[in-house]
Amino acid sequence: MLTILDRYILKRYLATFGAMLLMFIPIGIIIDVSEKINKMIENKVPFIKIATYYYHFTIYFANALFPIFLFLSIIWFTSKLANNTEIIAILSSGISFTRFLRPFIIGAAIVSVGVLLMGFYIVPRASEGFNNFRYTYLKSGGKEQMTGDNTDVYRQLNDHEFLYVSNFNPTSKMAFNFSLERFKKEKMVSKITASRIRWNEKDSTYTLYDYSKRTVGKLGDKIESFPEKNVKFTFELEDLTPVVYIAETLRLNELIDFIDKEKKRGSSNINTYMVVLYKKFSVPVSAFILTIIAVAVSSMKRRGGMGMNLTIGIAVAFGFVFFDKIFGVLAEKSTFSPFVAVWFSNIVFGILAVYLLRNAKR
Repeated sequence: MLTILDRYILKRYLATFGAMLLMFIPIGIIIDVSEKINKMIENKVPFIKIATYYYHFTIYFANALFPIFLFLSIIWFTSKLANNTEIIAILSSGISFTRFLRPFIIGAAIVSVGVLLMGFYIVPRASEGFNNFRYTYLKSGGKEQMTGDNTDVYRQLNDHEFLYVSNFNPTSKMAFNFSLERFKKEKMVSKITASRIRWNEKDSTYTLYDYSKRTVGKLGDKIESFPEKNVKFTFELEDLTPVVYIAETLRLNELIDFIDKEKKRGSSNINTYMVVLYKKFSVPVSAFILTIIAVAVSSMKRRGGMGMNLTIGIAVAFGFVFFDKIFGVLAEKSTFSPFVAVWFSNIVFGILAVYLLRNAKR
């Protein structure tokens, strides 16, 4: 059962967090508009696309800076409670610090569930719209950068098939110097080659130019060739070089399936995809850790008042984000464990939360 005190603190917790979002998101939009307005005018972007972009931007921005917003909001209203000697009165009435912390934990649970569900279902679509707009209208050569390196693409499609193209054009959906090799028990059973391969959207087939197929037999090889031939394959050309931000745009079940498929293909970007997957779970957990740290730091009345608490809070919040970003990039660009990279900030600041909580109880 929630007491009057629990409801009072919980209401202040959620209201201040909401106010912090409503205060900073418009500031973020204004800054973004001032930076990109020239590009939008230059590229004659329709207003409806700009409006849709800023809808996605709002969700993307709030999710990216969620730890900072949450931490500062708790620091703010807990410091006000301390400055008004409300916390002293609460603890003097016989309520333990652990009991005083309960409504904060309930608030963190509500926020965590919201962030978790958004990360599973809402943020991926917002990320897709946000990144598509940036690469299409705001980045020079953005459309070419969306798919990364499209030359000398070699992929393992499954346990038995290996594909190679020397160059892939995602706009025309055409690849060059195509080769598809099939193996059975480590022995090649067939090889298809073509100078060009083009996707036909109407009938979901591929047109292969200078088509040649070699089938390996026990007594001799069988070779067939055609100047042009339509063939159905189980893969899609876009799968050869998925957009660089593909993992951010997939819902949880889609992301898990995508990672499994990419592992079988021997993709070199697995660490990047794993970082995105682990962050879907680590970010909600950070709500509890940052809540405990914020309450422990700001529950005491300091000589510097709220200004001192906010200074400490900003330093801790940006430290959390800094470690999170640094280790995330480290995992994406090296062989560093994605799991350790994503959870490092939570582990370090979790230890800090326990230490500060013990001191606060005293």
